[in-house]
Amino acid sequence: MNATGGDFLATMAAASRARVTAAIAGCPRAAMERRALASPPPPALTLSREGFDIIAELKLRSPAAGQLRVPAAGDVGARVQAYAAAGAVAVSVLTEPDRFDGSLAHLEAAAQALRPAGVPAMRKDFLVDPYQVMEARAAGAGGVLAILRMLDRGTIAALLDTAAALGLFVLLEAFDETDIAFAQDLLAGARGRVLLGVNCRDLVTLQVVPGRLEALAARLPAEWPRVAESGLETAADAARLARAGYQLALVGSALMKEASPGALLRDMLAAGRGEAVS
Repeated sequence: MNATGGDFLATMAAASRARVTAAIAGCPRAAMERRALASPPPPALTLSREGFDIIAELKLRSPAAGQLRVPAAGDVGARVQAYAAAGAVAVSVLTEPDRFDGSLAHLEAAAQALRPAGVPAMRKDFLVDPYQVMEARAAGAGGVLAILRMLDRGTIAALLDTAAALGLFVLLEAFDETDIAFAQDLLAGARGRVLLGVNCRDLVTLQVVPGRLEALAARLPAEWPRVAESGLETAADAARLARAGYQLALVGSALMKEASPGALLRDMLAAGRGEAVS
């Protein structure tokens, strides 16, 4: 690992490695690569010219907030379509099964529902192996998340290379200045579409750390779109972080708590775009 990420990340990484081992037993690497390459190209990530976008998240459970929503039949597709209709530039889909109640089936359903709107789905998980990037593409995803704190340089480079080869964007997630410096060094000369995000949760308590997003905004390099992650609840939060220089926000729990999330998403977008730094 790049730095200690607390027991939470270590636990999630170990569980993820176990899932990879089981998945490879059922579908070897070469076969998964063939499936990924044979799948239709996903929609491209296209940022707006208005300076601020939202990646909306499908997340059924959060370790910090508990159960957010119990999906009814067809709810995954309906919810992500509502996100797209309200202007989401992409939809993050949790696929981690133990702490977030996610699955690759949710990703596949979301990607299929989003395809007519031209909006990519992003696999959000504790990825530890390029195999999982291939799984994402085979399920229809247009992007994946990778956590800098959790992985060594070689593994992250392999994830980035696999994503680029498959035409997927990558959201690299940082927690502090050390992670950001690591990303800058890692991405020198990197190919493919990369976003650089800051997650403002404390890795021990899993609670939001007030002010972390603003404090780290100035440390983020201008070469890659900057993403504010976690803790956004209102339109005022979107405006505040757009003023700080973030070009995107990833919003999960606040939208999942809404029976009809479109209004909140549209309000967040309007507020962020009204304050976007040119």
